[in-house]
Amino acid sequence: MSGSSLPIVLYVLRRLVQAVPLVVGIVTINFILIRLAPGDPATLLAGEFADRATVDRLREEFGLNEPLWVQYATYLWKVASLDLGHSYRFRAPVTEIVLGRLPNTLLLLVVSFGLSMVLGILLAALSARRPNSAFDNTASTIAMLGYCLPMFWLGMMLILVFSSLLGWLPTGGMYSLRGNATGMALVADIARHLILPATAYAAYFMAMAYRLTRAKLIETLREDYIRTARMKGLSERRVLFGHALRNAMVPVIAVMGLDFGVMIGGAVVVETVFSWPGVGRLMYESILSRDYPLLLGIFVIVSFGVIVVNLLADLVAALVDPRIAYD
Repeated sequence: MSGSSLPIVLYVLRRLVQAVPLVVGIVTINFILIRLAPGDPATLLAGEFADRATVDRLREEFGLNEPLWVQYATYLWKVASLDLGHSYRFRAPVTEIVLGRLPNTLLLLVVSFGLSMVLGILLAALSARRPNSAFDNTASTIAMLGYCLPMFWLGMMLILVFSSLLGWLPTGGMYSLRGNATGMALVADIARHLILPATAYAAYFMAMAYRLTRAKLIETLREDYIRTARMKGLSERRVLFGHALRNAMVPVIAVMGLDFGVMIGGAVVVETVFSWPGVGRLMYESILSRDYPLLLGIFVIVSFGVIVVNLLADLVAALVDPRIAYD
């Protein structure tokens, strides 16, 4: 192992070790909050007209008749053993269920995040060149609308306009249930279903990327080294994209990494509105059915994902700006 890569490895290992008590704290808080919520999973699964014996049998099967501290200790030991338990509703391992839905959510997240970053940064770069111009005011207004409009309202408006009124795009789902498309036809079908939820999802994060990048770029363009670059005869495009934007991206990358947790919260709304079969919709369904193991399992996996994404964001920021040290 080279000397230059050793600090990176040590930094990653230290961050992963620090993540252990964080995950334990998340499990503890969510375990308590979920158990405090009204409703009994056994009663819901047994049905409205089930007798008391059936409900008691289900409670014993799920371990709900044990004291709360015993349930917590048992679950914590299972998590430490990488076992997230079995779903009450699906009667299947939680890990298997969540990982089955995870690719759908990742597809929506990656497309939405990429779209929001590209549009937000591009608009911010063009706006920062001429602050308070007509273009800057228009882009800032659009970004403000994207930031203020609730995702569920924007999603429903997109469905109303582009699905119900114009009939251009499907109202929801991930692919057409009546079709048997394969290959590129299947890819095109999924892409058509992805347009509306990705747009509703990307609007908020595009606004965030735009506002952060614009503010940092305006500040960076006033630095002395930017004036020096212009005096050397470099083109405005090279000064903007080759010098100023690179330094302005460091805080943007850090903040957008932190916003990954917000994106997961948005997935619950967007996937429910558009019937997208991902982890967000699965979380919503598990709340309604009081599926404790499935809901906790989603929280654990999502929490670990947020930690990993923030770690990657720190590493990318260090690659963009070599002045950042791994300490």
